Amino acid sequence: MTEIQTLLNDYLNYLEVEKNRSIKTRINYEHYLKEFLASAKIKSPPEITDELVRNFRLALARKTLKKITQSYYIIALRNFLKYLAKRDIKVLSAEKIELPKIMRQQIEILDYRDLERLLDAPKGNDLRTLRDKAILEMLFSTGLRLAELCGLDRYIDLERGEISVRGKGDKLRVVFLSDRAKKAIKNYLDKRSDPEPALFVSLSKATRNKGQEIRSPKILGRITPRAVERLIEHWAKAAGIPKKIHPHMLRHSFATDLLMNGADLRSVQELLGHANISTTQIYTHLTNKELREVHQAFHGKRRK
Repeated sequence: MTEIQTLLNDYLNYLEVEKNRSIKTRINYEHYLKEFLASAKIKSPPEITDELVRNFRLALARKTLKKITQSYYIIALRNFLKYLAKRDIKVLSAEKIELPKIMRQQIEILDYRDLERLLDAPKGNDLRTLRDKAILEMLFSTGLRLAELCGLDRYIDLERGEISVRGKGDKLRVVFLSDRAKKAIKNYLDKRSDPEPALFVSLSKATRNKGQEIRSPKILGRITPRAVERLIEHWAKAAGIPKKIHPHMLRHSFATDLLMNGADLRSVQELLGHANISTTQIYTHLTNKELREVHQAFHGKRRK
């Protein structure tokens, strides 16, 4: 094992143990950094030069990778260099590497009428419909990420309407259930008689026995992110919504709904579990009522 490979392994362990980053983060950083080190056959830290970094960035750009993806490689490299410098290892300064400029992310939100149609679409008293209704109401009420939703266990205090969630970076936060979400979840759980600890479960397809009676679906374990994506697509079509709907759009709708109703940015940041408020600020251009009022009050006054 070369010197740089040993240091890389030390850094990845540092991320996981000292910085408490997730296994997924470790895997991603390992991929980004190994690709950089292999691109120039680097064996020791002093071999990392400005020129090698520029050539690597050019190679990334020529792969037609998105700017945001290119930035992940550069962020990983900068952080690795900072770690090496912290250990007093002679290496290229991370400050000499500029991050690529990223255009402000465009986010898709549901029109409020479409949102209500989606939430009202599941109608029925069977387990699958009750589950789907509870998932939709939960996503809009809490702004949970898809993985966070799938990781929930069923033993929650519906009376308090509060759930502790472990999100990105293993950070804990509290999310809250609306009255509609609490009702939907209660109706769903009342229908469950299985010992499965997961709050939301995957279900087998309904089958018929020889007498053509419909058998109840079987519990197949914790629901998967792909299953949630499919059920949202299903109910969006059932509600007559023409565009493709994905779970993260309900998270976006949760954030914009709060801001449009007067919530402050810091509180929304906490509820979403964003590490940096700059991430939350992507919603502000969608929710600025004052700009609309200024336009209505002052635009086109001289036109007849």
